Amino acid sequence: MLTLVAFAAVLLIGVPIGLCLCLGAIVYIADSGNPLLFNNYPLQLFGGVDSYGLIAIPLFILIGEIMNAGGITQRIVQMATAFVGALRGGLAYVNVLANMMVASILGSATAQVAIMSQIMVPEMERKGYDKTFAAGLTAFSGMLGPIIPPSVMFVVYSTLAQVAVSDMLVAGIIPGVILTLLFCVIIAILGVIHRFPAGDPRSWRERGRTILDAAPTLLIPVVIVGSILAGLANPTESAAVGAVVAALVGRFLTKEFRFSRLPSMLLRAGVYSAIVLFLVAAASVFSWVLVYGKIPQALAASVQQVAKDPTTFLLLVSIALLVIGTVIDGVPGLIMTVPILLPIATEIYGIDPRHFGVVVVVNLVLGLLSPPVGLCFFVAAAVTGANPGRMFIVTAPFFVAACVLLLLLCFYPALSLVLLQ
Repeated sequence: MLTLVAFAAVLLIGVPIGLCLCLGAIVYIADSGNPLLFNNYPLQLFGGVDSYGLIAIPLFILIGEIMNAGGITQRIVQMATAFVGALRGGLAYVNVLANMMVASILGSATAQVAIMSQIMVPEMERKGYDKTFAAGLTAFSGMLGPIIPPSVMFVVYSTLAQVAVSDMLVAGIIPGVILTLLFCVIIAILGVIHRFPAGDPRSWRERGRTILDAAPTLLIPVVIVGSILAGLANPTESAAVGAVVAALVGRFLTKEFRFSRLPSMLLRAGVYSAIVLFLVAAASVFSWVLVYGKIPQALAASVQQVAKDPTTFLLLVSIALLVIGTVIDGVPGLIMTVPILLPIATEIYGIDPRHFGVVVVVNLVLGLLSPPVGLCFFVAAAVTGANPGRMFIVTAPFFVAACVLLLLLCFYPALSLVLLQ
């Protein structure tokens, strides 16, 4: 109880979540009456990040930096425009499809929203779309980043759950495609209701030229995802090769990337990676004291009185994670909840840890788009100047579509596991 009070107190006064976890563990050890546990504290802290798979995190972040600097993102948008840009609501479809393609390279919701808001929102506004709707749609499309591989959140979950990173990345493919299709259905319905503007017609010659110009950029997701699916490389190796391919494509094909900018990119990738890895190390210590204190076992006994089957348990977890995700960012949310909930899911209800990971990640990402915080909305608002609160109102149907995906995942585990059979 003292640990919970101490953790809540430091969290409420604005202490970073990683330090809250470390301090909470120290308070528990001091209160346990077993000072020998302090000897294991640094070992647990180091052991949390002593994982080869975590090397993929800075590499995925570096790929995003190179991709943006090399003009690759813009060409992906142009390719999506060539496919669906002439339809009614064409730019809205382009927004979703381009985000899906970028998600296969970037893997971070907030980074993706920041990049795509700069590209898509001004263009949609110029074509007659409401700026608030355009910004809100970009924020929701950013959900695809942590779901479609590669994904920083899946890499972190893999470390916490001790499952293969490649399995988690593959498990997110079908849910990501389903979410993309659901968003497109919503756009089609809203396009009829609000009479979205049709895109500029293009000849097949123009479309072919645009696609050929942008086609080399697809080498990056093909190398990353294809090598993992084919078993040619693990996620860390594929991320390393993907970074090299991104640099070569940006330098010699799009001709916009400069190797002189690489040091600053490496610095930014290193800083962000250090933040994520510190959270993982802190989570390892906090999970250790939770297990020592038999907290998961006590919680499992309480949950079993309410949830009698795996589906009910997943529905309850989804409600809880949506609430948590509204106030806590994705990676810290994973770190706080997975060590407690995963043992219950796997040992009591027999849920596959890979399926459980997909459910948890989708929930926490959707929390980034839910009031009162809605971090992705604030990122889009900072870039575009749109109102975050109104964004949620005008794009509420996309929130419903994401909830539909969650229900499908709770009732049909095969959606995340079929590619792993």
